[in-house]
Amino acid sequence: MQLVVARIGRAHGIKGEVTVEVRTDEPELRLAPGAVLATDPPSAGPLTIETGRVHSGRLLLRFEGVRDRTAAEALRNTLLIADVDPEELPEGEDEYYDHQLMDLDVVTVDGTEVGRITEISHLASQDLFVVERPDGSEVLIPFVQEIVTEIDLDEQRAVIDPPPGLIDDRAEIASSREEA
Repeated sequence: MQLVVARIGRAHGIKGEVTVEVRTDEPELRLAPGAVLATDPPSAGPLTIETGRVHSGRLLLRFEGVRDRTAAEALRNTLLIADVDPEELPEGEDEYYDHQLMDLDVVTVDGTEVGRITEISHLASQDLFVVERPDGSEVLIPFVQEIVTEIDLDEQRAVIDPPPGLIDDRAEIASSREEA
C-alpha cells in the first residue's frame, strides 16, 4: 500500500535542497537518508533521499541526482509516496493511517447515523473527515478529540459528539448585545 508522506515545496539555496511539507507522524522513518520514494506525478521519480536536515523549523531534503536550484525547483509540489505494509500500524495508540479511516461509518454518541468517511483532508491546522451523508451531501468533521470521541476499527465506525450546527442547523447564535 502507498502513503503520501510529504509534499515538496520550494527550492532552498543553490545546491539542490528543497523544503518539504511533512505529512507523516514518522518523518525520521519515512524521510530518512537512503529512503526511495515514489512520486506523484510518477514522471518525477522515484526519488532517493540523500540528505535531510532541519533549518529554521523546516525539513530540508536533498535527493540523489538533484544538484542545483533549477532541478530542485522542477520538483515543486511533487508528492512523495512511501510503500507501507497494509498490516503495519502507527506507533501511537491514537494514531491512524488514512486507509484505516476510509469508509468508516460515522455515528453520533446517541447512535444517529451521519454518513461514511470518503476522504481525509490534511490541512495545516488540523485534519478533516469528509463524510458523505445518506442523501449524497457532504459534511466536514474536524478530526479532534473533542469531536471524534472514538474510532472503533473492529466495528468500522467513528463516533462523534458534534457541537450544535456542525452536522445540522441547530446552531445557537450568540450575541453580546442585550435585547431591549
